[in-house]
Amino acid sequence: MRLYLRKEWTGDPKRCAKAGIPEAHRSFKTKDELAIEIVQHACKNNLRFGWVGADAGYGKGPGFCKSLDKMGQRFVVDIHSDFHVYLEDPAPYIPQKKTKRGRKFKRYRSDTESHEVCEIVNNYGFDELPVLKLRQTSRGPLKVRAFCQPVYVWAGVSDRYDKWLLAASQTAGNTPDTKISLTNSPQTTEIKTLAWMQRQRYWVERVFEDAKSECGIADYQVRNWQAWHHHMALVMMAMLFMLTERMRHSDTYPLLSCADIEELLARFLPSRNMTKSEIIRQLEHRHRKRRGAIKSHTHCSKNSKTTNPVN
Repeated sequence: MRLYLRKEWTGDPKRCAKAGIPEAHRSFKTKDELAIEIVQHACKNNLRFGWVGADAGYGKGPGFCKSLDKMGQRFVVDIHSDFHVYLEDPAPYIPQKKTKRGRKFKRYRSDTESHEVCEIVNNYGFDELPVLKLRQTSRGPLKVRAFCQPVYVWAGVSDRYDKWLLAASQTAGNTPDTKISLTNSPQTTEIKTLAWMQRQRYWVERVFEDAKSECGIADYQVRNWQAWHHHMALVMMAMLFMLTERMRHSDTYPLLSCADIEELLARFLPSRNMTKSEIIRQLEHRHRKRRGAIKSHTHCSKNSKTTNPVN
């Protein structure tokens, strides 16, 4: 967790002092810079991870990806559909003056045409691609069509550019979901692996949903630096407790959720109006209904005739 402070805060020393913000944290940092700090901190703590994933908010420009690449970190970062890339070497150069009049050219140019990634994806098309099964979900297997394309990424400020992979995947079905990402993975990486890595960020979003709905990660009213960090620390401890309990009871209650644990605590801790057997009965009833919904959805998915997705 990193608390993002706007320039209005970091530029107001009295306000920072009143909120108890340490002087070492009073300099403005972008969200990209804070994210890089998180990765650096993870490396310092010897946290093992295979790659860095991020949403399109961090892929709006090449800076975040370039920083990770310089650190030697593998990344799969989503990008917006209007992100520009080059299919051929941009060969940036500074034009030479043809006359002695005027100032020298300082800005780099390229004679190579750039393309929006949505244009590349639409031209490539998903209709003829094979369907890949990435993993099992509560609604049946996650099926996608995917492809990758080597591209050049140039920011236009120097003669340096990067050659990465543009990876795109689209879920099968009548309401397809398309994801477009940049990755510095080796070009020999299988497309199924890239698609799987791209779709794994779902679990990060899922954790945030549980943290918001069950642990109050966004339910704070504080005016102090230390109070905010205390709140976040307590949320993380609560999430860790829930994860531990779900793992502990994975054999007896494989569908145990954070909501179930919150319900159990709410029933057992504040009052004793309901017996333990009744609590367990209600929990098992919810799990039977959940299993029925999963089985029904899986059965419908197998019997439905899935047509090619519409771009």
